Amino acid sequence: MKTPKYKIIPVKTGYIKPNESYGVIIDSAKDLVEDGDYLVISETPIAIAQGRMVDEASFKPSYLATFLADIWSKYIWGYILGPILRIKQRTIKNLRNLPPEARSHKEVVLKYYGLKHALKPASEAGIDLSNAPGTYVSLLPHEPQKVVEEIAQKISKNVAKEVVVIIIDTDATYELLGMKFTSLPLAVKGIKADFGIMGYLLGRFGRIIGPTPLAISKPQNMEKVLKIAKVADDYQNQNEYSMKTVYDMGNTFDKEVDAVTIEMLSSIEHTPAVIIREPKG
Repeated sequence: MKTPKYKIIPVKTGYIKPNESYGVIIDSAKDLVEDGDYLVISETPIAIAQGRMVDEASFKPSYLATFLADIWSKYIWGYILGPILRIKQRTIKNLRNLPPEARSHKEVVLKYYGLKHALKPASEAGIDLSNAPGTYVSLLPHEPQKVVEEIAQKISKNVAKEVVVIIIDTDATYELLGMKFTSLPLAVKGIKADFGIMGYLLGRFGRIIGPTPLAISKPQNMEKVLKIAKVADDYQNQNEYSMKTVYDMGNTFDKEVDAVTIEMLSSIEHTPAVIIREPKG
């Protein structure tokens, strides 16, 4: 069956700062949307707008966090499990070169999401090190279901357009033996969530479907939602200033990641959301 060709419309804004309203996404999207569109929003700008920021430099690593960073992730995953399970070469390289700051990162994961997420070698619990200044990171959004419903309602009220709003995380949704699952702590109904390290391991034997939808403003066919999410994610990855990882952010500004400031982040155009429009007819 041939995949329909979707129209993709970027929603461009400035950098959404901590505790700043994510209403700027609505303002930028409201004159672009049509009835039936999908407004797909990245989770990080929502979390940052909610003030879901943590300064990792303020966390003193425990013995467990130090072990997870220095031995478990760097050596056991970087040199043994990673190659055996054929994870991405870029990920293996990054693991082998983990800096001492990774200890504080693991401590943050342990504090907010627990051991089963901290055991993941990377991308633990959806904590995002990119698009955040200095030594700050963003946690997952708070109550994303309420957020998507609120955004859909405001667009309906302001411009009388009915759209489906989705928040996605770039961490993968996998499929194995007909079951869809993710290691992330949360996901939309139809995707089993909060698998942590077990989800990551099981995913090595299944297939990656695409990014994980965290919330959707009204029920939709799951296969369509996953396809829409992948289309949006693929587009974002082609963005000139795509900062999918903390390493991408460092390369964008040619700086050490802990030297990136809000002013630097504000100096470039951001695309926190895209509109996906299905072909007519």
